[in-house]
Parts: sequence; C-alpha cells; structure tokens
Amino acid sequence: MEKADKPLMVQSDLTVLLEANNPRFREARNMLTRFAFLLKTPELIHTYRITPLSLWNAASSGLTGERIIAFLNQHCRHELPQSCRDAIKLWHDRYGLFQLVQNGGTLVLLAKEPEYLEKVAANPAVRKCLADMRVNIGTAAVCPDKRGELKRAMISLGFPVIDKAGCRAGEALAFRLRETTTSGAKFALRPYQLAALSAFVGETGEEKRSGMVVLPCGAGKTIVGIAAMSRLQCATLILTASVASARQWKDEILGKTTLTEAQVGEYSGERKEVKPVTIATYQIVTHRKSRNSVFLHMRLFHEREWGLIIYDEAHLLPAPVFRVTAALQAARRLGLTATLVREDGCEEDVFSLIGPKLYELPWRDMEEERWIAAAYCAEVRVPFPDVQRELYRGATARAKVRIAGENPAKVAVLRELLRRHRQEQILIIGQFLSQLQTIARDLRVPLITGKTPQAERENLYRQFRARQIPILIVSKVANFAIDLPDAAVAVQVSGSFGSRQEEAQRLGRILRPKAEGNKAYFYSLVTEGSCEQDFALKRKLFLAEQGYQYAIERVFGEHMLERVSL
Repeated sequence: MEKADKPLMVQSDLTVLLEANNPRFREARNMLTRFAFLLKTPELIHTYRITPLSLWNAASSGLTGERIIAFLNQHCRHELPQSCRDAIKLWHDRYGLFQLVQNGGTLVLLAKEPEYLEKVAANPAVRKCLADMRVNIGTAAVCPDKRGELKRAMISLGFPVIDKAGCRAGEALAFRLRETTTSGAKFALRPYQLAALSAFVGETGEEKRSGMVVLPCGAGKTIVGIAAMSRLQCATLILTASVASARQWKDEILGKTTLTEAQVGEYSGERKEVKPVTIATYQIVTHRKSRNSVFLHMRLFHEREWGLIIYDEAHLLPAPVFRVTAALQAARRLGLTATLVREDGCEEDVFSLIGPKLYELPWRDMEEERWIAAAYCAEVRVPFPDVQRELYRGATARAKVRIAGENPAKVAVLRELLRRHRQEQILIIGQFLSQLQTIARDLRVPLITGKTPQAERENLYRQFRARQIPILIVSKVANFAIDLPDAAVAVQVSGSFGSRQEEAQRLGRILRPKAEGNKAYFYSLVTEGSCEQDFALKRKLFLAEQGYQYAIERVFGEHMLERVSL
C-alpha cells in the first residue's frame, strides 16, 4: 500500500485520526471500532482513542495485541510510534494477568506474574476483599461475598480480572423453545442470535461466562436472552427499563417458550409477582421513600435462587443496581444492549460487574443482511425566527438549550416531513413536554408521556401497530425498548443535550425490518447557529462509529427543505 493511500495517523497519546474520504475508510473503521472508542467526527477526519478498556474488550473477544499493532503498522501513513506499541502491549497484556478461580472450595485470586499480586494486595480497596492477609506466591484467598467488589477495585487499578470461579446453577426450571409461536408463526434463532448465544453459554452450556451481548435495536436481543434461559434451564430475573418493556418480554417468553402464565411474573409499580421467571423494572428495584431511606425492593434479588440475571438495556443500569450486582457474582449475568456507551463514564463498572463484551455485530452489517432496515439519517437545520433569535442571544446557557429545542419554526418543517412521508407510520419524538403538547394539539395526534397511564399507552401502541393511527408523538419513553415494527419514520424535534445513547435508541425505534422496501428515515430537527448544533455533533458519534452518515438538509423559503450535503 502506498504511503499516501494509508488512511490512519496515530499520535503518541493513542489518538487515531482516520481520513473519511480515503478509499480504505470503511475497512479501517470496521477494525478500529474493535479496539478504540470514537471521539468526534468532523466531515473529513474521524478521531478515535485507544484506551485500556477498549483494549480489554478487544482482548476478551480474542483480538490479540500483535494483530492490533500489525493493523496499525499496515494502515498508518507514518511509522507507528514506539511509545504506542509499548502502551498497546502493556494494557492489552494486562487482560489475563489475574483470574478468579475456585480451589478446593476457596475463592482464589490467581496471578500470572506473582510480583503484580503483591503490588495490588497493598492497595486498601483490594486488601479488604482478601480472606487472608497472607499472600502466597501468585495466589490470595478472597472473601466470597467480596467477589464483585474485588473486581471493581482491581479494574480501577488498571488490572481487569477474568472471573473463572463459576456460578451456581440456581433453581431448576424445565422448559423448551417452541418451533412455532402461539400465534402460529415459525420460530427459529437467526444465525447471529445463535452466535451470540454460543458466545455466552458456550457450545455445551458448561462454560461459566457472564458478559455483554451488543446488537442493534430491532435485532432481537430479547430472543438471545430467552434462548440463554432455555439453554441454562434455571430461575431467571430479568431487569428492564419500563413496564411496557417488561410486558413485551413476558409476551415474547409466553409466545416462544413452553413456560406458562403461572411461571412468569411481573414485578413493577403495578404488580409484585415473584415467580420462577420474574421481570422487574429498574425503577421499582431502585425505588425508595426518600434519599436517605432503604431501597424497599432490593430484596427481590434474594427472593429466589436465581441462576441467571438478565440486564436489558444494560447501558441504562442505575448506580444502586451496580451496587447490588457486586454482591450477585454467583449468578450468571447477561447484559443486553445496543451500545456500551454510558454518559456517566461507568463503562468499567459494566465490564467488571456484569462482564466483558462477548459478542457484537455492527449495525451496518445487519443492514446489509437485511436483518434491520436501511436507514437514511438527516440533520435538518432550522433557522430561528427573529424574535426567538433575540431571546436566545440574551439567555443563560441553560435557557438557551430550551429556546433552541422549542424553536417554533420546527413545526412548519415537521409538517413538510409529514407530507413527504404521508404513506408511512411516523413517530415524533421530543424532550420538552410543552413542545410535544403543542404539536399534539396542532396536529391532532395522540401523545404518550411518562404520565400516560399504562393501559392507555398500550392501547395507543396497539392502534399504531394496527395502522389505525398513522402518527404517534412520544416523549423520552421512546428511548426504551418499545416494539413498534411498522414505524418507518422518526422525527426528533428536540433531544437530551449530547446523549449518544438516546440517539441510538431513537433510531432503533424504526429499524425493525420492513415488509416492503425495508427503508427507514430518521430526522433530527436542529436550530441552526445554536447550542443544538454542538449537541447534535456529539449525539451522532455512536451512529457514525456504526457507519451511518447524516445528510444535512436546510430550510429554504417557508417550507422547502433541500439536501445540501451528505
């Protein structure tokens, strides 16, 4: 490869610059995403950063340090700095230095290189997890109830622990997957779902793995979870983001397995059922009467001998669930998510307490195989009316966010997009309730918010699925796993600052495969020349990493939209 044709430049701080217009861009990007995190995506240069955590996730998937360095050598325009080679090798090779194992009934921390054990054992956070203050050559006994706490302390020191100590079987629960669902449809796992299942349970189910499965919205992560339950045949606790999601899980379980209503319970604000399979919401398990009172429902984690805990939408895990998960290391743990990105920076907690990334399939690969819809993404830049522009200039930073988000000029643009897609099922999604209420009133379209009663929500979702209503307005409830397979268009009228998670989740609402055309359209309405443009740039990061490009459309005249770039 000629020097000028190479798409990468690597800096001494492990920042990687990737030329977007290089013929080898896609090839290089697909490999980079396996061991580096995307930071920003201006039009011509995408910026990545190689971090210890990105390297440990790569190592857990079997990607060697030698292969990473060889790839960078092959694709870098300039010679790879020796400091970068050394840093990649150092951090990558730390994965595997420590293991947790069972030795004659004793939980043991085993070090590949004994001198490292003495070093970490001197740390107070590690030392309090040890059952014996004496450290033998390369081994140390660990308090069984400190297993998760130890892994958390170790990763904070830069030493991830491979947990091979095994898990309890949990209460036995015999059932099987159906070959035909209760609705009469044929049912079988897709090839990538089988691969994800195998990555979690192994070929025989005997391997005691825990960890994360990363698949796009609409790819059937629920099916992977149900298949894991079937393979392990044990009592299972499933944690979800909302009551609607919990009920979708229950419907899927009853429709695709031989489990009965008597065996599957919902534990939410409305019902408190504890059954062999129990589906709970994060909201209920973290509920407490006041900030200083106890979490009333954390006992659910100990109500039965769960053999498997499934964390749906694991990128949303609240801090109290992390804390209880630290004490639940004897149960198998499966995290399901479309993105490992967390806006609070707690990716290391996900890695240490649930487990490493076991399986991931890029969104665009799924699209090419037609497992999800092909998506057209556009950022529509809407100018301020004169009055709002003056208000914006004199406002505080916090007020500017709302003024830009609720730009009234967006309504005319929204109407134009509704005309453009008048034959499609359309979701209108936003951040600010007053804005959504105004749109709902003006368009005479139903609105779902967090205050909408659950029965009313489910009725509106049902009517939307049945195409009895073509347009539905939803607030942040749309960020969670709502199954609306016919939704083909999403218009985001306002968003939550620069949340990459939210952008991915909102696009995901329309990616279910379509019977005709298999196309989806995702529009973000952004006030031109405002803080929304900065937030939009960050929000698009995760999807850019997955290979999506945003067209830029601008408003010309009163209603006309025109694409100006891609």
